[in-house]
Amino acid sequence: MTTWLLMLHSRLPRFAVLSSLIVTLGLAALPSVSAAERSRGKRHAHKACPTQKPQPFLIRSNFVKHGALNATAHEQALKYRAEQYGSVEGLGLERYNKQKAYASAVSVRFMGLPLQIHKKVAPALRCVERYIEQTCTGPKERYTPRAVGGFRQTNTYRGGEISNHLFGIAIDIDPNRNPCCGCVAPWPDHPACRSPAESVFDRAALPRCWIDSFERYGFYWLGRDPELRDTMHFEFLGSPDLLEP
Repeated sequence: MTTWLLMLHSRLPRFAVLSSLIVTLGLAALPSVSAAERSRGKRHAHKACPTQKPQPFLIRSNFVKHGALNATAHEQALKYRAEQYGSVEGLGLERYNKQKAYASAVSVRFMGLPLQIHKKVAPALRCVERYIEQTCTGPKERYTPRAVGGFRQTNTYRGGEISNHLFGIAIDIDPNRNPCCGCVAPWPDHPACRSPAESVFDRAALPRCWIDSFERYGFYWLGRDPELRDTMHFEFLGSPDLLEP
């Protein structure tokens, strides 16, 4: 018995080393599934949420300068919007698209608040929301919206200009906290418009991180408009063709 025990003990170290070597070699031979999945996940996220910039010809300052509407540039932007999103009743845009924009309205939630937007733009808004939740986590980057607005049936612009709300590609966040300082009265009397500010970002309650998140995915912040300085308003001016439904 003693001899058998000694032989067993003498073999244990070699058996343990051999077992460890087999396990190590076996693991090394297996593909790195987790790394592959992470890589696929990143590619899918990039494809589903492509970063893009607003198309310059759609930006308001391209066709409105010093309050004057450039009819040719404005018509180019209108044509694109109608072809992509649909026509609007009473604007004569049926020549570009007989389908009404509002027929493509979908009900969504943004930060828990309900609104209606065009179905083509809904994926971009989801990307914005996800990115904000992941990155805007600092003490000065957190923000809780109280009111949001999307699709509208009435044009709020004057002088022939057409609001992007009529196409369902614009969203307003907390008008009472993020004023349009260049709009008609009583907006210019808003305390945020009257108080001294180093930049237009200081006139908005929205954190810069939120604004950057919208702009990352093709939205244009109308706070940048040199005349309107509409800090509540974001409009999708990227290409909807790049978005995954």
